Amino acid sequence: MFTGIIEEIGKIKHVQQGAKSARLVIRASKVLEETKTGDSIAVNGVCLTVTGLTATEFSADVMHETLKRSSLAKLHSGALVNLERAMAADGRFGGHMVAGHVDGMGVIRAITRDDNAIWFSIRAEKEILKYVIQKGSIAVDGISLTVAQVSKDDFCVSVIPHSMEQSILKVKRVGDTVNLENDCIGKYVEKLMGAHLGREEI
Repeated sequence: MFTGIIEEIGKIKHVQQGAKSARLVIRASKVLEETKTGDSIAVNGVCLTVTGLTATEFSADVMHETLKRSSLAKLHSGALVNLERAMAADGRFGGHMVAGHVDGMGVIRAITRDDNAIWFSIRAEKEILKYVIQKGSIAVDGISLTVAQVSKDDFCVSVIPHSMEQSILKVKRVGDTVNLENDCIGKYVEKLMGAHLGREEI
């Protein structure tokens, strides 16, 4: 489990492509502290298992399903990524509950400045938007953000300067793809209500 509070920006050192999978080698520092093989690190919001570790980098395998559902398939050497270690049992819950299981991808439609904040308008599929509510939470490339507006084909978030500086949002451009994970509470409620009404979905 993660909180959507980015700990550091890492850099892709190498991408080893398999037939339908990939292996990432990522340079980092802070997230390597007390980390061991088998631990979980969220990379742009995707929970990956550390399979190799040195003093300056870690490696992780990415399966076919993950490559299909996320923007990790587009990563290349030199690309910057958001990194967050799994939450410690005695840690602070600064964002919201983020599982690291990406629901899909969105595309940045517009980036506009509003005084000291930056607005991002992100287009998404209806399967994702049905769980997005105004003032609710959503993880964008692993960043816990509050939804400011929702329409039938996109949603908007307002990002403070600190979040911009501490994440890869500062290098994002219109047309870029981002990973999206809905707040899991809405999905659980839907599933439970469906079971209560005798249907899989409602």
